[in-house]
Formats: sequence, C-alpha cells, structure tokens
Amino acid sequence: MRTLSLFLIPAMLALLGQSAFADEASVKAALQKKYPNQIQIESVTKTPLAGIYEVYADGQIHYTDEKASFLFLNATMVDTEKKTNLTEERMSKLSAINFDQLPLNLAFKRVKGNGSRRLVVFSDPDCPFCKRVEGDLAKLDNVTIYTFLYPIDSLHPQARDKAKRIWCSSDRVKAWDDALVRGVSPSASPACDNPVDRTVELGNKYKVTGTPTLVFADGTRIPGAIPFEQIEQKLASARPVK
Repeated sequence: MRTLSLFLIPAMLALLGQSAFADEASVKAALQKKYPNQIQIESVTKTPLAGIYEVYADGQIHYTDEKASFLFLNATMVDTEKKTNLTEERMSKLSAINFDQLPLNLAFKRVKGNGSRRLVVFSDPDCPFCKRVEGDLAKLDNVTIYTFLYPIDSLHPQARDKAKRIWCSSDRVKAWDDALVRGVSPSASPACDNPVDRTVELGNKYKVTGTPTLVFADGTRIPGAIPFEQIEQKLASARPVK
C-alpha cells in the first residue's frame, strides 16, 4: 500500500495542475475509445476534486482525469475536512435498487410480528454466509422478509437444483430453514413452475455479485452477512423512496 501511495500522490498532483475543460460526455467517450470491450461504462461524473472524474463501470467506482490519461481502479476518495468517505457515499447511491420495482412475487415471503418493515435478501441455499445471516434475520421482529433464491452456479453447482426444490416445497419457509439452518436438503421435485432462472436473471440485472445481498426499503443495498445490530439499525432508519 505504501508503494502504491507514493505512486498515486504525484500522479494526482500532476492531474490537478491540468486545466479542466472536459465534460462528462467527452471523458466517457475517451475512455470508451481506449477500452472499447473491456469495461461497460454506466456513468461519468465530475468530483469535487478539480480535473478528476468518477467513472461508474461494471458495478464499481473508478477515477480518471479529463483526458482519460490515467485510470485509478477501485480507488477511494475521502473528504479530509468532513472525514467522510465520498466513494462509499456515491456507491450507496449508484447501487441503490428501487424497492417498489422489484418483482416480489418471485420471492418467498416471511412475515414476523406486524410485518411493517420490509427487507429483501438475495440468497444462495449453499452459501455459508447466507446461513450466518439467517441466524440474525431470525431475531428480527415486525418485518416482512422477501427472499430471492439466487444460486451462484460458479461457486455452488448444486445450488440451483436445491433452490428449485425449495420453491417447489409445500412450505417454502420451512424448506428454506431446513436447508439453511438445519442442513436438511429439500426433497420436493424441482419440476414445478418455479422462478429460479428468472431470479438469477434479476440478480444479474442488478449486478448482485455475491450472497447474501440485502436491500432495504430506501433502496440501499448491503452485500455480505452484516451483523444483527447493523440490520436493525438500517431497518429503523430506512424510509421508502417517494
């Protein structure tokens, strides 16, 4: 990290010395010309740092100069005065999912208490981290949890078949709990009309790259098995997007 920092600091200072006459469209065009097939650029946006542009591509934030001469991959920008992580804030906004546009009929539902709070989980039945987060989800109250079965074939080759069997079970919640919590494989036939292939397409559409991935009512997505306290805090503060 120290070697990388020694390289980046003078490079960034050099970029700051350049005049900033570019706009987002020209920066995007320059990058696309240099990387016509390697990256899929979704947006280019000016940053508070003169001459530096944010590049949102393939679900990640990168940075470049106005001529696209340098590209800082997966870099982090911090406001040293406010002590805030600008990259993290932007990533939260750019990766947000409109909760009300999700096809919740493709997920199985669990209602706890009055069910007033809402949470979506993309989960793989063979994912150990999904098993871990299920223990914390079980502690929640007054919440409706929608689980999209999202097997990741490259990691868990048997998970898609298991996901289909869970959906085809007479009691999907029990079949899910049996598989995730108690390690009991579902016995139902996978041949029923199930949405698993469509939920995989849905996750790919939203660039869900790992499981579990949690989506809250305000659109915030959080990947990984975050602890109960963080889930509860986010459920309490999340407000639906108007």
